[in-house]
Amino acid sequence: MTALPVLCCPPAGAGPSFFNAWTRASGLLRIVPVELPGRERRFTEPLHTDLATLLPQLLHELDPAIVRAPRLVVFGHSFGAVLGYELVHALRARDRAQRLVLVASGSPEPGTPRPGRLTGLPDDEFVATLRRITGHHDPALDDPELRQLVLPIVRADVEAHERYRPHAGREPLDVPVVAARGRRDALVSAGELAGWAAVTTGEFRAVEFDGGHMYPVDGWRRVLRLLESVLFAPVVAR
Repeated sequence: MTALPVLCCPPAGAGPSFFNAWTRASGLLRIVPVELPGRERRFTEPLHTDLATLLPQLLHELDPAIVRAPRLVVFGHSFGAVLGYELVHALRARDRAQRLVLVASGSPEPGTPRPGRLTGLPDDEFVATLRRITGHHDPALDDPELRQLVLPIVRADVEAHERYRPHAGREPLDVPVVAARGRRDALVSAGELAGWAAVTTGEFRAVEFDGGHMYPVDGWRRVLRLLESVLFAPVVAR
């Protein structure tokens, strides 16, 4: 059986290496990490803080990996869920025949304001607040040299997330949507997760995994099983 592609959008501050283990763990899935400018192989490129200007560039770059795929799952976690949502809208507008499924993880419905604002906070306060609201801490932020490299990337993604607003009056998607969260996620409640039902007229399902906001870090194998199930049996129950 030919492996089918899954576009994977990383959380704020992460690059394609976030999905390294995923690429070797499933013979059914071809993991296609979304590579954002300013990190890893693209570290010399300027960071983006506006998704509207970033999306056309990403679509052009991703085309060779997805353009002929009859079925495609787009997965995104936290900030990546919003990016994935916008990618699905763009893909749907371009090709109505391609079968798409959106798996949105660790995020409330697009456009839901989050309490507080991190953009503009001093470095130490920014890092401490990010750790408090996500329940996760990147060890790289403890090393002064690594912090200088990583912190601007995290800041750019957080700013893009906080600036983001979905297009007013846009028609909802008509594709299956699966929304996922960690049961102990203090940032995204079960009620907020259920808000994703409003973004589509297609089937919707909400699922929970063990863990907190960053449950995919340790629970990625369970995420892969979910992706396999929605890609090869994409109809889910609302």
